[in-house]
Amino acid sequence: MWEEGREFDAEQQDRLDRRRNLEPESAELLNILVRSLAPTAVLELGTSNGFSAIWIAEALESSGGTLLTVDNDPGRAAEATKNLVDADVADRIDQRVADAADVLAEQPDESWGFVFLDAERTHYVNYWPEVDRILAPGGLLVVDNCISHAHEVADFRALVGACRDYRQALVPIGAGLLLISKERHAA
Repeated sequence: MWEEGREFDAEQQDRLDRRRNLEPESAELLNILVRSLAPTAVLELGTSNGFSAIWIAEALESSGGTLLTVDNDPGRAAEATKNLVDADVADRIDQRVADAADVLAEQPDESWGFVFLDAERTHYVNYWPEVDRILAPGGLLVVDNCISHAHEVADFRALVGACRDYRQALVPIGAGLLLISKERHAA
């Protein structure tokens, strides 16, 4: 599926028409993180054709967790639905065609233990207040493309870096995964 996506992307002039799938090594790490942390639910912003959703859902199988994945492109959503069914993971996934900002605004405070952000990077700064609000203490935010598109996420990284309750580490794998953990508060 990844190779097919890469070939598809090479033929597209407009980058917004590309699938821009997570690299396989990044998908493996994402899978390991979800397995290890065993969250009850994962929020993914940026479904595309479902490649990363498959890796996340597969990792959630052992914990019985679920995935809410969001993309604003109906065509991509249809492609993702087919891929999720073909991968036999659709039963663990709530797939929505919606604007990520709207979905974030609907979520209860501190309700997500794991969030994967792989959407339009220029919107990350605008998403941050809501992601901060919904990420539970001890939760993990994973952001893709933080090396390959460092200039596009620089303001976002600075914004997160200014928050005392967060630690971040940039992992040089694939296009660069940024791991951002929210501190647990003492009782």
